[in-house]
Amino acid sequence: MQKRFELLVFDWDGTLMDSAGAIVASIQESCRDLGLRVPERERAAHVIGLGLKDALSYAVPELPPADYGKLAERYRHHYLARDPGIELFPGMREMLAGLKRRGHLLAVATGKSRVGLDRVLEATQLKSLFDSSRCADETHSKPHPAMLQELMQELLVEPEATLMIGDTGHDLQMAVSAKVPALAVSYGAHPRDSLTGFNPLACIETPQELGPWLEKYA
Repeated sequence: MQKRFELLVFDWDGTLMDSAGAIVASIQESCRDLGLRVPERERAAHVIGLGLKDALSYAVPELPPADYGKLAERYRHHYLARDPGIELFPGMREMLAGLKRRGHLLAVATGKSRVGLDRVLEATQLKSLFDSSRCADETHSKPHPAMLQELMQELLVEPEATLMIGDTGHDLQMAVSAKVPALAVSYGAHPRDSLTGFNPLACIETPQELGPWLEKYA
């Protein structure tokens, strides 16, 4: 079957890895450590996919920029404590391997730092499946289109042959801005009704549905 999309770009947290809950809890505990107002789950979840500074400024708007470093340090402490127990969504490893065998180029566009992404790619032993990646500390954070634009330029793929797969409005807005088709997944950080307004090709409701959709339509 002829591929519709040459390049498949995946968000990481909440799309491939079941890490949204750990991120929310780590943000909340970091605020408690510093005696700050603890953001409700919806507000903390909204920032998933953003670069760390952008995430902290939204989650804790009263925090002075001079104190971002303190909160970031506490966040890393709490997240790394949870890291060993965070796993890929079921079936993701097999799905990615199958897409690679079909001849797709695979990439990651993530709000993680380069150190964070490299650590998790090593831990999951998935690094060899991806042709490239972009992290929030290397270029503009989502929803700016730079991550997708740079990946397409590097891998020599046109926007219409690229598909962005993500679980947040930040992912989908990035795709819109880069003129790239998008596939939404609602099992991660953001609810379905916050995703469909960006007119994705579809909105996948469970991790088990993602592989079959991509096999059929990508």
